[in-house]
Amino acid sequence: MLSEQQCAIRDMARDFAAREITPFAQDWDRREHVPLETLKKMGALGLMGVCVPPQWGGSGADFVSYVLAMEEIAYGDAGIANMMAATNSPYNAGVLAHGTDEQKEKFLRPAASGDALAAFLLSEPQVGSDAANLETRAVRHGDRYVIHGMKNFITSGRSAGLAMIFAVTDPAAGKAGISCFLADTDSAGYQVARLEKKLGHRTCDTCQIVLDGLEVPAADMLGAPGSGLRIALSSLDSGRIGVAAQSVGVARAALDAALAYARVRVTFGKPLIEHQAIAFQLADMSTKIEAARQLYLYAARLKDLGQSSPKEASMAKLFASEMVEEVTSAAIQIHGGYGFLADYPVEKYWRDMRVFQIYDGASEIQKMLIARELAKS
Repeated sequence: MLSEQQCAIRDMARDFAAREITPFAQDWDRREHVPLETLKKMGALGLMGVCVPPQWGGSGADFVSYVLAMEEIAYGDAGIANMMAATNSPYNAGVLAHGTDEQKEKFLRPAASGDALAAFLLSEPQVGSDAANLETRAVRHGDRYVIHGMKNFITSGRSAGLAMIFAVTDPAAGKAGISCFLADTDSAGYQVARLEKKLGHRTCDTCQIVLDGLEVPAADMLGAPGSGLRIALSSLDSGRIGVAAQSVGVARAALDAALAYARVRVTFGKPLIEHQAIAFQLADMSTKIEAARQLYLYAARLKDLGQSSPKEASMAKLFASEMVEEVTSAAIQIHGGYGFLADYPVEKYWRDMRVFQIYDGASEIQKMLIARELAKS
């Protein structure tokens, strides 16, 4: 059911993960190492600009190709997949959809070609799912805006060279007063206040960012004044489909580890996989993974067709992110006591997957959005 190009991109990402990520992922996780050299190689392969046209440094592929590649990178390591996601969508997607040619040359080409990672600065300490209540302010002074505020849970906050920043430019206008800005992270006023210590995704730097008088030229505002929230929300469906693909990748890795262990671990005179209780558990795991994959592929195909798919994107993320918790937990159970040890990869998969039910809209938000779409129909 996949095109030749889609298969080629998927297989390229799979081969890359097998060579460059999987053998090192546990060590990176233990050391909390962000493998920037590996991310640079991903950029050289086109994985940081999968859906960006070649004229702006990207691969020019479709969205299905992107999420297939995302699944494969997540199979190798979820933190690296998260950094890949932050650059591809929402950042690249937002600049491609709303940027001028000058902005695309300055801010899109370096990210899409893999020369720079990108960060998406929306969340704040008091603002997670309620994105309309930002406190970060951008005040115009002549031909520049000066931004003050704090951003939380920023993927690639330290590693990124480029940033998409959301700030209030008109406090009286409510959510219509939020604007979007593009900036270099080496600008004065962009400060990494804290590098977060996390349960999982330890190969990815998640940061608290202080914007202390960050000056941005007015020409670097993305879209019109007041269109920031619309720009932010327009990328969420894509992000949710991507999280579903990440969930499938991690779940697949956990299933493969459980299968390998079940074939060699002998109890009561035969391998675990020959015990019906274990065999049935593995069958359930595989079935749930395939169901989640079909959900995310369907949502991705709708996006490639230009059709609005908020319900399908939310369904894919909700089901896949909850599925991966069941699968990784089952993989630990199949390993028994060894599954609780860091010597085996399944405990890492369990730690890495937990955030999938939180970022890009928590499971509760997905249920609310699905219910809202059902009410419309």
